[in-house]
Amino acid sequence: MSEILVINGPNLNMLGRREPEIYGRLTLSDIEKITQSHAAKIGMKCIFFQSNIEGEIVTAIQSVKDKYDGAIINAGAYTHYSYALRDAIALTDKPFVEVHMSNVFGREDFRHKSVISAVCSGVICGFGENVYTLAADALASIINPVKIEV
Repeated sequence: MSEILVINGPNLNMLGRREPEIYGRLTLSDIEKITQSHAAKIGMKCIFFQSNIEGEIVTAIQSVKDKYDGAIINAGAYTHYSYALRDAIALTDKPFVEVHMSNVFGREDFRHKSVISAVCSGVICGFGENVYTLAADALASIINPVKIEV
């Protein structure tokens, strides 16, 4: 069974209370349960991690290299300026899927730029809590590709 790490950055511990009109009413714990249930159905195990501290997130990213088959990352505001996160993702040589619950391109200009996208396998945004299950599906297809004959 593939094992992935789901990394959540600053303020995501406030989901359910933080701007529910943008992020919805589910808590991070709710999203964790939904994602873990979905992942189990597709043969994956998800471990969730959240921190508001950049250095702790860097350490979690580095752990992917030796402990996990890939990762989902919602870096929150660090997405837009943390070269430390970018460099940590690059050194893992594992697939990462960047996620954002809101459509960042429909929001403030500063949210349109991500310094981590270039070292991630892909980006999913704008589908609320569903970005996590969509990202799990994407990682599953990268980690255990199915050959489709045409």
